[in-house]
Amino acid sequence: MIIPPQRHLFDIPDDVAYLNCAYMSPLMHEVVAAGQAGVARKARPWTISARDFFTETDHARALFARIINSEAANVAVVPAVSYGIAVAAANVPVPRGGQIVVLSEQFPSHVYAWRELAVRQGAQVMTVAPGNAALSERVLEHIGPRTAVAALPHCRWTDGALLDLEAIAARCREVGAALVLDVTQSAGALPFDAATVDPDFLVAGSYKWLMGPYTLGFLHVAPRWHTGQPLEHNWIARAGSEDFARLVDYQDGFQPGAVRFDMGERSCFHLMPMAVAAMTRLLEWGVANIARTLTARTRDIAARAAVLGLTALPEAERPGHYLGLRFAAGPPPRLLEALGAHQVHVSLRGDSMRVTPHVYNTDADADRLLDALASVLRRDG
Repeated sequence: MIIPPQRHLFDIPDDVAYLNCAYMSPLMHEVVAAGQAGVARKARPWTISARDFFTETDHARALFARIINSEAANVAVVPAVSYGIAVAAANVPVPRGGQIVVLSEQFPSHVYAWRELAVRQGAQVMTVAPGNAALSERVLEHIGPRTAVAALPHCRWTDGALLDLEAIAARCREVGAALVLDVTQSAGALPFDAATVDPDFLVAGSYKWLMGPYTLGFLHVAPRWHTGQPLEHNWIARAGSEDFARLVDYQDGFQPGAVRFDMGERSCFHLMPMAVAAMTRLLEWGVANIARTLTARTRDIAARAAVLGLTALPEAERPGHYLGLRFAAGPPPRLLEALGAHQVHVSLRGDSMRVTPHVYNTDADADRLLDALASVLRRDG
């Protein structure tokens, strides 16, 4: 099903073409209202019960689990991708001489932790560089007997280059390597099956395609790691934490599942309701329907941009929600400022102009983008 434009759910003026969800999603009216209600609730703390520290968080776990086809028991609450990657790096074994596979142009929060770990362990970070073969093929070529971890996205943040995670996961299992994924640029807009791919760890920030607040994310932890080492030791992750009167009876045991990896103060009385409202709406639309809708949008934009001389990855090598456009002579000077003057908002990452629409976009937004690009190219021609 193609979802009709949902602009009425957002605070986006008609003359603004916001095609930049990969940078940061706008918030739906209902998500803003949920956050405002949460802040107002904190102003009256006598209305917050001990049970409230658990219920909304558990609801959010279950919603995120549905989005990636996992179980709520496998989901931990984290403040950022870097936190989730740090949890993974603290638990997956990387022997001396082992290799950690990453992409060139991978998002920094999914690189720095592995560089630090490699230095400590005497291991090696293997960067998959550009080449003639498709990106998935090049990744598979880099995974071998010495690979300890494949630390990858679902699609690359600069240009949307898509990875075949089922094939990569199968190769990781063959060689005994851990698979650690950052799906911030795909979760909620690109169907993903954690039950099939079976990553060891998977993290997603809320503020992009999950359409939720900043400073909140979710970490999927495979059951085989549920007895692992958390980054911090907070009260709410411990067994029996529901009984506030007995918190002084210190517990060595943890709550079941991935809860031991939760960040401190995870209840977030303003942020968690926002995430719940956003993910509830995404699931109502259906991730597959979102992907189908955005594929139609980016396919149209790519075809029209090609007439202007811009190129994109072949459709089979990019996800439908993500379009990286390249200029023959590189991005024109002050490109973003020139587009912004036309109220067109996109991103520039490396030499790729990133066009990332969502269901709030209309045909008029695409027209505004293409007209503005034509104007910029005439200026520089």
